[in-house]
Amino acid sequence: MGVSRLDVFYRRLLLTKLFIGGWGRPEDLKRIFEFRKIIGDREKCQSLVPHDYPVYINTTEELADCHIHDGFFISPLEHLVPGILPPEAVRARFQFIVPKRWTKDRPVCIHLAGTGDHFFWRRRTLMARPMIKEAGMASLLLENPYYGYRKPKDQRRSSLKNVSDLFVMGGALILESTVLLRWLEREGYWPLGMTGISMGGYMASLAVTNWPKPIPLIPCLSWSTASSVFTTGVLSRAVNWTELEKQYSINSVYEEEIINLLEYCGADSFKMGADLLKDVDSLLHQLGLSGDHTMSAGVGGGPEGGGAPDTVNQLLSSVNSHGTSLDPQPRHLSARDAPQGTKTDSAKCCRPSLHRESISFMKAVMDECTHMANFSVPVDTSLIIVVQAKEDAYIPRTGVLSLPDIWPGCEVRYLKGGHISAYLFKQKVFRQAIYEAFNRFCMKYPHLH
Repeated sequence: MGVSRLDVFYRRLLLTKLFIGGWGRPEDLKRIFEFRKIIGDREKCQSLVPHDYPVYINTTEELADCHIHDGFFISPLEHLVPGILPPEAVRARFQFIVPKRWTKDRPVCIHLAGTGDHFFWRRRTLMARPMIKEAGMASLLLENPYYGYRKPKDQRRSSLKNVSDLFVMGGALILESTVLLRWLEREGYWPLGMTGISMGGYMASLAVTNWPKPIPLIPCLSWSTASSVFTTGVLSRAVNWTELEKQYSINSVYEEEIINLLEYCGADSFKMGADLLKDVDSLLHQLGLSGDHTMSAGVGGGPEGGGAPDTVNQLLSSVNSHGTSLDPQPRHLSARDAPQGTKTDSAKCCRPSLHRESISFMKAVMDECTHMANFSVPVDTSLIIVVQAKEDAYIPRTGVLSLPDIWPGCEVRYLKGGHISAYLFKQKVFRQAIYEAFNRFCMKYPHLH
């Protein structure tokens, strides 16, 4: 499978590093992984978001063809896992773009934001306004945590500071999407569906796994897990591996405790072979990326996770707890004085496999929180139309389970070219897939109106 040279070139224009703060606080990771066990099971979490959860409209703007409503609500994640969201992200903001005249029914598609999609202008201009003109379909644009108005003050541009921030974003968007879908139902809109491009497609997919009813889903330029994005895709070259390796080497809690909380250990987790990584290195070398941080071949194995508490209340109790005594700060101890199991600076010097171990750990934690196989299967997979780019260098498909393997019955459509060219020039194809998925729903479930 070839990769797009435009994707590689565009990545080189990104000068900021990802995850400059490291993995995130160990206690936060523990709480996130425990909460993942709840939201990964659709049956467990149906009572987490009340059906009458309050949603507010601030202002309304009238344009020639539509009304634009600005609204907000408090993210349910703040109630369920207090303090895990940065203060700026607690209030979830959205724009609801409604046609002045409906052509048939009152369809609404929720759009989740892709990487770098701050505020609402991009989705409103490229997707929502054309959808009103082409299909009379309303759009609801939810702003991601860590973006736009919800961006922490110490975050640079779109570069998430910690690896854990991505998982917090995902958990928040799953719950926030449930709030919006239930609100739209209460307001009488129908049919409802979800979409997103790139990271927005991942997040929309995660959200739909949690929805208890059939619903159209159109993930564009995304796949089954984010782990390959940050370990073998071109974006992995923007990851601050130096800081991640340093923290992993010094703080034993990552290797000795957190890894035991991970449940997903499927055919493509921890088991990406040396041949695959050599192929990736060879390919990137041919494309002129040999100057970037080179991936080491071979990823080590890891244990399967321990058992979770049996009840949702027990789980919520554990993720709400702030009483952990973990020390997330690097420890500078001599080998003689260090407690058993503690990593030391001298030990770090003797670990040539550290980069390989860090990649393995990254893959493991990413699979835990983003792999679709770790979440419930959507109620009706025939309503899912996946749009992918054949030469996507940002979203590698080699070495990971495919979406049709995880969601039998879903449809995958492939476009020529790579991630960037598809995003720039194929928006109309994305919109057409949305219309078709909505039509399938209306033909199959007219009685649900």
